[in-house]
Amino acid sequence: MPAIVLVGAQWGDEGKGKATDLLGSRVDHVVKFNGGNNAGHTVVIGDQKYALHLLPSGILSPGVTPVIANGVVVDLAVLIEELDGLEARGVDTSKLRISANAHVIPPYNRVLDKVTERFLGSRKIGTTGRGIGPTYADKMSRVGIRVQDLYDTSILRQKVEAALATKNQLLVKLYNRRAVEVDEVVEELLRHAERIRPMVGDTALELNEALDRGETVLFEAGQATLLDVDHGTYPFVTSSNATAGGACTGSGVAPNRVERVIGIFKAYTTRVGEGPFPTELEDENGDFLREAGAEFGTTTGRPRRCGWADVVIGRYAQRINGITDMVITKLDVLTGLETIPVCVAYDVQGQRFDEMPVNQSDFHHATPIYEELPGWSEDITGCRTFEELPANAQAYIRRLEELMKTRISVIGVGPGRDESIVLHDMLEDG
Repeated sequence: MPAIVLVGAQWGDEGKGKATDLLGSRVDHVVKFNGGNNAGHTVVIGDQKYALHLLPSGILSPGVTPVIANGVVVDLAVLIEELDGLEARGVDTSKLRISANAHVIPPYNRVLDKVTERFLGSRKIGTTGRGIGPTYADKMSRVGIRVQDLYDTSILRQKVEAALATKNQLLVKLYNRRAVEVDEVVEELLRHAERIRPMVGDTALELNEALDRGETVLFEAGQATLLDVDHGTYPFVTSSNATAGGACTGSGVAPNRVERVIGIFKAYTTRVGEGPFPTELEDENGDFLREAGAEFGTTTGRPRRCGWADVVIGRYAQRINGITDMVITKLDVLTGLETIPVCVAYDVQGQRFDEMPVNQSDFHHATPIYEELPGWSEDITGCRTFEELPANAQAYIRRLEELMKTRISVIGVGPGRDESIVLHDMLEDG
């Protein structure tokens, strides 16, 4: 089997964890290739809810090898806390693999992330303050600390000293904070080094060898297409590549090994943090979607901004990622609405845009052009075939499929592991 990439097709929180879990028992490896603990997946198994922040969702599937690849930035304390939490609930975490080339988040970058965001004031990005951005910046500036550095104390200390030579200048002279001591950073980074040592290795080699053996590798993106640092709504984006191309650079697996790209698209739209959001609803409809969909951040607990489905960004995500299969999640949340608007284009100062405007200022001023679709009132959480859905729910799905120009293969009708309708087999069906 080839490599398969799973990406969010909106601004995140689409339900990627559930989609990964749906495939989990049929794949051999689940790989997180970007981001860090700035995003979360919620997976519901029976009456148990699991909130994952740094670990790949595949860690919940017996027999699957979960991998934290080189494109991820790792907060060691968070990693250990998650592992301990899962083990306390009886989840086997012994198969976890961690790339020696993944970067770790040092404590000074968490401090810098928070004070920088406060310093920006009204121009803030809306980061989670977990040090993700500064750590990626260090990576690109070639002053980052990698997992492998934890096992050479001399090199680790040299790198921390070099980083703090400039960062302490910022903290003390610009932000009026105390200087960070080298010893305390080294001590914190080494605290968990031995615990994870058996998990650390050349994951790029391991994944390629797995593919050579005919095993199935699923790449699970953190965040989503519109948060990608290159292709998202810049500057209100994350600090990594959350699109399908990022799976290759973030894991060391070549693009010609990827044959299927699965996009996750919520039946409505949400966003966390700052930035433009054309279909955002700041009225009772937005409140309805937030409450019915439990739209509060898995990692941050922040209320998510809510709006109607936007197929303009859906088409954009399909094009940027090469999506072959779309998964529609949370269709059940729309139950009870008389009509359901879908954004099919934008109006920007009298000009119609059927595709994403290339200029950020145009997107910021975009007014949605809606197509109204009839709603339904029947409970759909028990539906397991497309034919069991109410006629209007079927029509809603078919219209999304037509507008986004990609086939819909799975429909989520509830939060549970088994509350899905499979239209096409995403692993076997061509």
